[in-house]
Amino acid sequence: MKKIMLYCQHLAGMGHLVRSTEIMRSLVKHFKVCFVNGGQPVPEFQLPPEVEVVSLPSLWQDGDEIKPVDDACSLQETQAQRQQQLHAAFDGFQPDCLITECFPFSKLRLKPELTPLLQQAKASTRPVQIICSLRDLIMTQPMTPNDRIHRAEKICRLVNRYYDTVLFHSDASFQTLEDCFPLVNQLECDIFYTGYVAQSPPEERSLTIEDVAGLSDKSPTIVASVGGGRHGYILLNAILKTAPQLAQILPHHIYAFAGPYMPATDFARLQQAAANQPNVTLRRFTSRLLEYLEKADLSISLGGYNTTMNLLRTGVRAIVLPSPSKNQNNEQQIRATKLAELGVINLLTPEDLPRDRLTPIITTHITQTPGTHPINLQGADNTAQHLQQVLAKSVVVG
Repeated sequence: MKKIMLYCQHLAGMGHLVRSTEIMRSLVKHFKVCFVNGGQPVPEFQLPPEVEVVSLPSLWQDGDEIKPVDDACSLQETQAQRQQQLHAAFDGFQPDCLITECFPFSKLRLKPELTPLLQQAKASTRPVQIICSLRDLIMTQPMTPNDRIHRAEKICRLVNRYYDTVLFHSDASFQTLEDCFPLVNQLECDIFYTGYVAQSPPEERSLTIEDVAGLSDKSPTIVASVGGGRHGYILLNAILKTAPQLAQILPHHIYAFAGPYMPATDFARLQQAAANQPNVTLRRFTSRLLEYLEKADLSISLGGYNTTMNLLRTGVRAIVLPSPSKNQNNEQQIRATKLAELGVINLLTPEDLPRDRLTPIITTHITQTPGTHPINLQGADNTAQHLQQVLAKSVVVG
């Protein structure tokens, strides 16, 4: 059985981790998989049990700065440990295929540890396919047009030197690579559109006590979620402020998920706001979010890749506030606006968050007919099928 090593680094949220995990659920049906995780652990998060996991000393992003999760070590010490561990993991696993998630189209600050890994793969005595797994929109810091071209040229040099394929996790009828990367015609590798990667329900069927209660609740349900949570306080706080008024207008229960990375002080403020509201259940995280959305009458959320795919897969009525984070570079706004134009979701703006505006928006949209869409959501299975073809071909060539 062929072996695939997948490197993933989630810095601000957990979207890259969720998408990589869904891809691995399809990969393990055909390959041995080693997952190299460089991000902060998520309690209760389930990886496929078949996957061999290598956990690097974790990094996270604080504004524009990358920091070790373990603040007892310096960034330089942590990076040195990570590089040694990456080298040992590659030698020990001996992959036929190395996948880097998003790099080099983003996360260029990880180049000091990834360039040696790519060189190691190139120098291997056995052929190693080197592949980039890339989401539909490339997130970068805001920059001038000249700086954008300069950065794109740097990316092209890295891709053309090391990479055989870019797997673009998008539907070409909705979002193309040309839309977000100006020098596509200078890339010398294969580019394969996989379709969007949408989550499937976890295979492990055990439920927490909270999920047993929540998923068996027969009352009308509003699900509020903010991904990893670092930028979700403003939205959840606004929803909790509407809860008393909503309780007087319509029968419902709000299940609000703050995310594992929401700062503790923000989560404590939300707990205080939700404390005496019988129509609100506030939690950090559930591995069953997809199932909550399947039964929900309305979803209110930020607009990250995985959240959006959950909305498209379940067909739930959806209101989306694109993340206000300055580091998102309009990624969520672009995707959400295009979906709103298709009639699939409804957009919120920060100006809609005061209670006197948000309450009528919620009561109006909870009775609307959900929109439909033609977007390809088979990205995980299509990725696995394409890699089967690529690695079978490399055997024939070898």
